[in-house]
Amino acid sequence: MLRLIVNADDFGLTSGVNRGIAEAHAKGIVTSATLMANGPTFSEAIEIAQATPSLAVGCHVTLVDGIPVLEATQVPSLLSGNSARFRTAFGSFALASALGKLSGDEIEAEATAQIRKLQSAGIQVSHFDTHKHVHLFPKVLAPILRAAKACGVPAVRNPFGPVRILHLRAQPASWKRWTQVGILNSLSGKFRRAVAKSGLRTTDGTIGVVGTGSMTAELFQFLLKTIPTGTWEFVCHPGYLDDDLRAAGTRLLASRETELQMLTTERMREFLQSNIVLSSYRDLTG
Repeated sequence: MLRLIVNADDFGLTSGVNRGIAEAHAKGIVTSATLMANGPTFSEAIEIAQATPSLAVGCHVTLVDGIPVLEATQVPSLLSGNSARFRTAFGSFALASALGKLSGDEIEAEATAQIRKLQSAGIQVSHFDTHKHVHLFPKVLAPILRAAKACGVPAVRNPFGPVRILHLRAQPASWKRWTQVGILNSLSGKFRRAVAKSGLRTTDGTIGVVGTGSMTAELFQFLLKTIPTGTWEFVCHPGYLDDDLRAAGTRLLASRETELQMLTTERMREFLQSNIVLSSYRDLTG
């Protein structure tokens, strides 16, 4: 049997994103969302989550882009230069991690603060993932797992998934991202061992990362047909394109409306009903 968690990232980024996630859950196939504790529309996202108890809500731990929840003086290794903001690029964050410039204690403290902010607002945090999937790096994963366990968060996104030549043939334009994800998949073994040791739960893997920003219904269905049975997560980014989103510094703009349409079509619901059991992280952890 194939079980699928459909998780919408960036909850709390803008009002248009919040509205898109709520619609993708109410009218579509989204089963959970991960909320940014430092998102500009955090309070609005909390109101939506409280009014939508059927939507599982996790913490979208953010260590790249934006500002920390803690005071800047408490997390200096996570900041960009002398600013009070996180690094903006995945590459510069990855390099800092590889060079040992990121403090594990600071990562744990910031992750704890972000999770606690959601819990203090009344959210039962079902799981965590990270903005731009930075927890795939072992030195970043370990302190966030400690934070999650201390906060009672039971599950974590497995950011690794199958990357096959068939996928590249289905979407030739994604060859660069396909190559990058394939290389990063070498870390998957360390990820599984660390999660198992922590006692948290996770899925068999994630699909949709390679197609982020260029996902289509055809590619989505193709990916579902090529993965083995088990419990998988599909990462999506539905939303509405407005001035706030254009100013947010994200590369995902018009693609959010495209994904929203895909996630809410009757055709997609029928496809999943005939092949797949929709699930959420609440189901994963019992």
